[in-house]
Amino acid sequence: MSDIADPPFAPKGVDLEHPSVARIYDWFIGGTTNWAVDREFGAMALKVFPQARMLARTNREFLRRAVRYCSEQGIHQFLDIGSGVPTVGNVHEVAQELDPLSRVVYVDNEPVAVAHSKILLEQHGDLTRHAAINADFLDHANLWDQAMDTGVLDPRQPIALLTVALLHFMPQGMGAEVSLEYYKTLLPSGSYLIASHGTNDGVPEDVQKQQAILMEQYKNTASPVAFRDRAEFTALFDGFDLVDPGVVWIPEWRLDDKSPMTEELVLTPNASCGFAGVARKP
Repeated sequence: MSDIADPPFAPKGVDLEHPSVARIYDWFIGGTTNWAVDREFGAMALKVFPQARMLARTNREFLRRAVRYCSEQGIHQFLDIGSGVPTVGNVHEVAQELDPLSRVVYVDNEPVAVAHSKILLEQHGDLTRHAAINADFLDHANLWDQAMDTGVLDPRQPIALLTVALLHFMPQGMGAEVSLEYYKTLLPSGSYLIASHGTNDGVPEDVQKQQAILMEQYKNTASPVAFRDRAEFTALFDGFDLVDPGVVWIPEWRLDDKSPMTEELVLTPNASCGFAGVARKP
C-alpha cells in the first residue's frame, strides 16, 4: 500500500490518526479519497473478511437501483444521509440520467466526505441544484434544518431519504430509531425511505464467524458495527408501505442488468450480509 499516494490535501479538522468508516468504504469501492491509516485498516479487514470489498460495492449498486426506481416514480429530490466520500455513480449522477432537474443534498459527519462532495459539485457546476452539509444523523433537528436551509429541497414536495449502509454503525440505545422517526414524520406524503443494513441474521455460519472478528476490528474506529436482524430492520419502515419485493437480501432488491453481481451473490444472496428495502409514505 505504500505505493498509493495520499490525497493532495486534508480539509481542516480531519483526523488522520484514526481510520474513518467513510474513507475505508471509499477504499473498498475503489475510490481515492483515503489515507494510509484507512487503507491499512481496510487491508486488515479484508484478511479476516475477504467479502468486504465485494459487499461494499453491492451496497453501492443497491443505492443506484433504488435511486433509479424513485426517479421513475416521479421523485425529483433526494436527501442522502451518511453519503460518504463521493465516487462514481453518486445519487445526483444517477438521478439526473432520468431527471436533469433533480436535486440532492448530501449529508455526512466526516469532514473529508463533505469537503470532497463540495469539490465534486463545484467541478460539475451543480451547486445550484445540489449541496453537501456536515451534520450528524443523530442530531436530527439540526440536520433537517441545515438541509432545508440550503434551499435545494422543497419540504412540501416528496423527498427520497437515503440511509444506505448507515444505521449498522449506530447500536440500539444510541437513538437511531428516534432520529429516523423524526425524519419520517417530516417527510411529506409520497416520499420514500431507502435503507440497507448489515446483519448476521440468516448469514452462513462460516461468514458469521468472520463477521464477529470484523466487528472487533471496527471497535478501533469512531463507528463500531452493530447488526440488526430482519425484524428489527423491517421495523424501521413502520408507517410506510414497502415497495415490492419488500425487505430482502441486498442483491435481491430489483436486480437489473446495470448492477452486475457475482455468481456467489446471485446463488446465495444471504452471503451479502445485509438487508435492503424501499418504502413509500402514504
